[in-house]
Amino acid sequence: MTAAGFPPATPEQADVVAAFRAGENLVIQAGAGTGKTVTLQMLAAGASRRGLYIAFNRAIADEARHRFPPSVECRTSHSLAYRAVGYAYRDRLEAPRMPSRQLCAVLGIDARQHLRIGTRQITGRSLAYLALDTVRHFCYSASKHLGWEHVPRQRGIENSDDHYELAQVVLPFAVKAWADVQQPDAGLLRVEHDHYLKMWQLTDPVLRGDFILLDEAQDTNPAVEAVFLSQRNRAQLVMVGDSAQQIYTWRGARDVMTGFSGRRLPLTQSFRFGVAVAAEANRWLRIVGAPIRLRGQASISTRLGRARTPDAILCQTNAGAMNEVMRLLAAGRRVALAGGGGPLRNLAQAALDLKSGKGTTHYELLLFRSWGELQDYASFDPGGSDLLPFVEVIDDLGAEAVLAAVARLDHEADAQATVSTAHKAKGREWSTVRISDDFTEPETRNGEIPEEFARLAYVAVTRARHQLDLGGLSWSLRHPQGRP
Repeated sequence: MTAAGFPPATPEQADVVAAFRAGENLVIQAGAGTGKTVTLQMLAAGASRRGLYIAFNRAIADEARHRFPPSVECRTSHSLAYRAVGYAYRDRLEAPRMPSRQLCAVLGIDARQHLRIGTRQITGRSLAYLALDTVRHFCYSASKHLGWEHVPRQRGIENSDDHYELAQVVLPFAVKAWADVQQPDAGLLRVEHDHYLKMWQLTDPVLRGDFILLDEAQDTNPAVEAVFLSQRNRAQLVMVGDSAQQIYTWRGARDVMTGFSGRRLPLTQSFRFGVAVAAEANRWLRIVGAPIRLRGQASISTRLGRARTPDAILCQTNAGAMNEVMRLLAAGRRVALAGGGGPLRNLAQAALDLKSGKGTTHYELLLFRSWGELQDYASFDPGGSDLLPFVEVIDDLGAEAVLAAVARLDHEADAQATVSTAHKAKGREWSTVRISDDFTEPETRNGEIPEEFARLAYVAVTRARHQLDLGGLSWSLRHPQGRP
């Protein structure tokens, strides 16, 4: 260890530190397991200035507070926004979800109306959902004003003229919804976390810090990007991430690293795994056209092969995760579910209540009268998109089966195996990892593996330290694009 408490810096880390001390704005492409957090700590430890570290989520920010010096404030973008704006909406953040009939009433939409645009019939309920989805797309963007370009395109209305006609119908209701959301006391609609984040961005905030470190930059919300870039003349900017791990485009995130004006430096020496796993990671990096390739740690013994008792099983979907949980429980193993089973348990109980016609006491679902109404909300309302994976699990497996499985889950510290989706596994690692069979070969585009699938596969295979069982991804070795 060095005097500062860090291991000796690699040549790549030394280049990053030198460029930072020279005052340059930096873009750091840090591959899986290459010590990006330690590298950022090196920057902060050697600086006599105040810094701000913007983490991807709360757990990362909480951990960073124990690892960075007191001169560096560690926050998430949402916590910065909440401190400045969001606190005024705290009561409405806990408001029950609103079913379509009530939403139509708030927005002044006739729920019984039907409009024909292109090949689609647009109902009043669909207009209400589209209005909220338009607000959400606006909140994801860096735009100053809500406009027709934020109205999401719909299947059957791909024609530009039809989409413009739809936008002209939806936009007035979206404007009304956005106006309602911005009223702390008088508004009626549920406030989402991305709503107050957008309000904060629109205030052109000044961030406190002589330098600002933006982590996981490949999955940055454009609204956050706008705030970060606006600090250019006030602070030294450093963004770090891995373009190949961009897996949150469905939430409006985008890779802001590619267009940022700053010195570009790589971190390619992985400290997590050895040569064999690095070679597998590079196979997926080649598929996604990443700018870097990883070097495995020669001192770490890793291999690819069948793992009969893996420490972790990584799945593509929530339904796949529950299937793995049930299979392991049937085999008598102690199982943990990454993130815990609480949300699934509560939703499964609510499903039973709603299916019985007696309503539910679930605090978010109080206003729904039937399971069918909740299914519609999760499938069509943008505000229910976070519920859709759980609804699908219960529809596929049954509420009773889910409750029985969740009741038998262990804490990760006591479990023999942890089951996780690849999304929830991001940032984590295990000694032995098996890829679930639900990572089936996707439909190809012009014979090519879809890039978003390949990025998720890259995240999954790079969670292993010592042994990786390709399992459901084994088909990729036979694919023309994936042959080693």
